[in-house]
Amino acid sequence: MALSLTMRTMGGSVPTMKVLVTGADGMLGSYICRIALEQGHAVRAFLQPDRSTGTLEGLPVESFTGDILDDGRLREGLTGCDAVIHTVASTDVWPSRSALVRRLNYDAVVGLAAAVRACGLTRFVHIGTANSFGPGSIDAPGTEDSPYTDGRFGLDYQDSKFAAQEWLLEQHRENGLPVVVINPSFMFGAYDSKPGSGQMILAICQGRTPGYPRGGKSYAHARDVAVAAVNALTRGTPGRCYLAGGENLSYRDAFSVIAEVAGVKPPRLPLPSVLTIAAGCAGSLVAAVTRRRPALSLPMARLAITDCYYSSARAITELGMPQTPMREAVADAIAWFREHGYLEAEQ
Repeated sequence: MALSLTMRTMGGSVPTMKVLVTGADGMLGSYICRIALEQGHAVRAFLQPDRSTGTLEGLPVESFTGDILDDGRLREGLTGCDAVIHTVASTDVWPSRSALVRRLNYDAVVGLAAAVRACGLTRFVHIGTANSFGPGSIDAPGTEDSPYTDGRFGLDYQDSKFAAQEWLLEQHRENGLPVVVINPSFMFGAYDSKPGSGQMILAICQGRTPGYPRGGKSYAHARDVAVAAVNALTRGTPGRCYLAGGENLSYRDAFSVIAEVAGVKPPRLPLPSVLTIAAGCAGSLVAAVTRRRPALSLPMARLAITDCYYSSARAITELGMPQTPMREAVADAIAWFREHGYLEAEQ
């Protein structure tokens, strides 16, 4: 059975917990650990064996290594905890269909939910994706009521994340699983050791982006998403999803912000949709022959010309999610990249 809650005072009584954070050394996980510690929670970091990112160095967290697909190890990691925040996922979009992506994004969630029930945890915060809801325009962005539409892209990343979310919500309705789902949009910030989303920033900093496609995204600071996730331990409504986005910007505007913060020239060439799709087709064909990951595949090209804008109103109202300007998120990312040698050639 999970530990009983303790209390602390910080502008009023706030429940504190012992929290297992999976994927704790990823970009979002690193922020979640920090926010959780700031709020007085004890943190156990579930880490992949033989992986070292250095993003948790110096933090007073308890390290626990294991395979997220090992049900027995999961239960060991959850023993003595009150709650879990699950960030582990594969965001790979090449190849489009991947058994490993499905295992990490769906099977691991099913196993974790079983472990949560067995260990009697009081809260399961699952990090989903904004892609599990249909996007909208800048004037009418997508909400938690927007039906899933990304199945048209034929990517196991989106399909597996949506399937896991639907399964979790069903488990809440039928079995009372205490799950809250946080659905981040595209995130920037420090601690992006892979790097993942920061590849966009690095490409612009290093002049590897000739132009911009017609679509756009919702850009969130990973720290803001972490605040929403940690607040969901005590403020979220079980069985509810929360879109966690930020500024809705076209690629043209977003690339200009990145370039301005980095002190480089922004990409000036508008890329017609037909050219973007043609490049994606060529990338997919070459990759199919060479078995090498393409810089741009057809599904990625189709996404690039899509307006993927979302509203974070529910997360702001119910979870107190901040809305940091994209400029600050980019500045934090660039500072971290420079400090850790990712931009040495650019300097």
